Amino acid sequence: MHKELITFTENLVKNLVKQPDMVSVQEFGGDDDIILLEIIVHESDMGAVIGRGGKIAGALRTMVQAYGYIHKLNRIRINIDSF
Repeated sequence: MHKELITFTENLVKNLVKQPDMVSVQEFGGDDDIILLEIIVHESDMGAVIGRGGKIAGALRTMVQAYGYIHKLNRIRINIDSF
């Protein structure tokens, strides 16, 4: 489990949303060389996390993947969902 990666991702997302207490980031076992992160936010915060045309989501993915590259982690995939 990559606690530092999860904490980094949580902090990024919590600074974007209106309900930071509802943010959850979980790691799931993907293939051997892929780390799969699931970001779950409140339904009303989906627009803030996705952004117009997916630009915020793309920026989040880029930052998390850059963090992973710096820390020599395998490939990282991110899914964003709401509850």
